[in-house]
Amino acid sequence: MKSKNLSENILRSLKLSGFDYIDLDTVIPTNLILERSGESFRSLIFSFMDQNGKEICLRPDLTIASCIKYLNQKRKGSSKVFYNGQAFRKVQKKNDKIIRDQIGFEIIGSKDEKRDDKQIINTSIKVLNKFRYKSGSIIIGNVEIFHLLINKLDIPKRWKLRLRRHFWRESYFNELLKRLETNSDVDETIVEFDKKRYLKMCKQNENRIIAGRSLREILTRFDNKIKDPRKQVKGKNVVKIIREFLKIRCPMSKASTTLNSFFKRNKINLTVGQNYFPITKDKVSKLNINFSSSFGRHLEYYTGMVFKITINSNSRKIQVNGGRYDNLISDLGSSKKIPAVGGAISLND
Repeated sequence: MKSKNLSENILRSLKLSGFDYIDLDTVIPTNLILERSGESFRSLIFSFMDQNGKEICLRPDLTIASCIKYLNQKRKGSSKVFYNGQAFRKVQKKNDKIIRDQIGFEIIGSKDEKRDDKQIINTSIKVLNKFRYKSGSIIIGNVEIFHLLINKLDIPKRWKLRLRRHFWRESYFNELLKRLETNSDVDETIVEFDKKRYLKMCKQNENRIIAGRSLREILTRFDNKIKDPRKQVKGKNVVKIIREFLKIRCPMSKASTTLNSFFKRNKINLTVGQNYFPITKDKVSKLNINFSSSFGRHLEYYTGMVFKITINSNSRKIQVNGGRYDNLISDLGSSKKIPAVGGAISLND
């Protein structure tokens, strides 16, 4: 099936599923991208100055462009939308494409998150069922479960923030694990010096103001700082747990029991039920379904359920990627948290 016919069939199916079509802006403010993704993301975008001296960029991602439109239109309540177009991103790997043709669909602002997760996956399957294919696969992950695990581990708060924040940057995340495992980021001389300063300050009046802060506040921050160095054995054990967790892969029906067995075995006070997963079967239509604890690291804004559906139709691979991103709209400027979940169909060969 030619790309144009393929695109038209998908768009028609989404409209029949109750989604409303919207146009997206091709250029968006660069600062909205860099403020949430960091200055390092600049190397991936095509940016330039407009006639007023404001830095703008070609949209690197259709989901972000859709969320910006949601904010600019000051929509209220739940919206079911779909769109198509091109995303532009500088290549990192040999086979990467600068221009990516996509069709996206989203549910924004609805409070029934589990129902919406299921609807997005069911809509994806419905769209793909219009094309002839003998078999396919679904991989489902959940970033929220990773965050729950990190929160339960016996490591300093600062390390928990690092690991959660950089989960999507796989190579850097692995570097962090090595540092945590070996204490290679800790200077023992500075640690001992900090401990001496802390003990000396403890003898002073806690209400004393130093550089605009109370001594009590300074001592609290200092206390966290000197607790940061970990015994090497503890660091190794924590890293071992994280690495074992990220290797979990099983049929979808066994996801909950497999994870809970892992938590129990490692003496982690955590239980996850089937409500964390939009599908609990091992097969839907012609699609085999598996859970992967490490899946969902390819985009930084995912906060919960993530999925990828892959089929081969007439010697062409078609993929739908998606997930939940409840913090994205607030990161882009909303004063309140707005739930959102969606999927994107790649039309590139």
